[in-house]
Amino acid sequence: MVYETGNRTVDDAVATILDGGELDRTDALALIAQPVADLAPAADVVRSYFGDDTVDACSIVNAKAGNCAEDCGFCAQSVHFDTGIETYGFLDPEEILDAAKRAERDGAQRFGIVVAEKGVSKRKRPDEWDDVIRAIRLVRDETDVEVDASLGILTREEAEILADEGINHYNHNIETSPRYFPNVVSTHSFDDRVKTLERAKSVGMDLCAGVILGMGESPTDRVDAALALRDIGISSLPVNVLNPVAGTPLGEEIASEITTEEIIKTIAVYRMLHPEVRVRLTGGREVNLDADEQHLPFEAGADGILTGDYLTTEGQSPGDDIEIIERAGLEPNMEANEFDPERVKSGRTDEDSAVETAAGTAVTNTRITED
Repeated sequence: MVYETGNRTVDDAVATILDGGELDRTDALALIAQPVADLAPAADVVRSYFGDDTVDACSIVNAKAGNCAEDCGFCAQSVHFDTGIETYGFLDPEEILDAAKRAERDGAQRFGIVVAEKGVSKRKRPDEWDDVIRAIRLVRDETDVEVDASLGILTREEAEILADEGINHYNHNIETSPRYFPNVVSTHSFDDRVKTLERAKSVGMDLCAGVILGMGESPTDRVDAALALRDIGISSLPVNVLNPVAGTPLGEEIASEITTEEIIKTIAVYRMLHPEVRVRLTGGREVNLDADEQHLPFEAGADGILTGDYLTTEGQSPGDDIEIIERAGLEPNMEANEFDPERVKSGRTDEDSAVETAAGTAVTNTRITED
């Protein structure tokens, strides 16, 4: 297959990828400097060649909110910052199941159980660990969605247990490049995150690991983060865009906003560096992209989305997300959970009333406190 834009840098990169080759750091740095008008359609060709023209939707539940001892500069849930969010301990597993059922009705293919802390410790907090396992089993046994988890740093034993319980993807974002990471977090290292990902992968879990754009990093940092993820070996790459939270360092210090062009160019380069990975548009997209721009990442290589609400902030409706997917000429993925997109777009549910669930699911509810 020959793809030609007239831009030699872009055309050579596409040819290398479609021939089964791999781009190096020099290639990637050259690409991210190219015009978005050349990059976006080229990345879409790569996505179409290796993919299936569907967008995979995931949803999450904030299973334990706030009081995290880590100092991640973007995070509303850190105990180090006064952000005014509601805090609560680990949810009852039945509440997590309710959230998963809501996500299932709204078309999610996978459902992530997320906690904001350094790690859910089997040894230090055995009761909480038992609730985690019970929640996993309930979602696994009573829904069609794939069960994912984001539980912080893991020991080898904990990783083995999660794999045995059927966790599909383990999420542990690296956030940014190794060079820039200390500017964002000081209470743990970039290597700490990599080690957990390696443990999860070594016991058979697939990896969902990505970044947050717009934290003051350079385009080179964005490239280096993608290359680090390639070295680790991931299958899902969530691309968050900073939604500055008042009270956090990055909510106070970041003066300039990332542009739409920078977001699209980064996603396009990530697609070219990860031709067979789900490049997933996630948190912060609604506040950094206008409503009439949200389809653009899916015309530039993205083929995954986090739908519904986030951990401490509201998202948009799953019906709106399906319309964005369709506007880009793609279809919702239904590999794990077959559903009716028209029903989701209409806002109807299979029950008379909405199920109240935790923040970070595909429903607005009273647990959410605005950042």
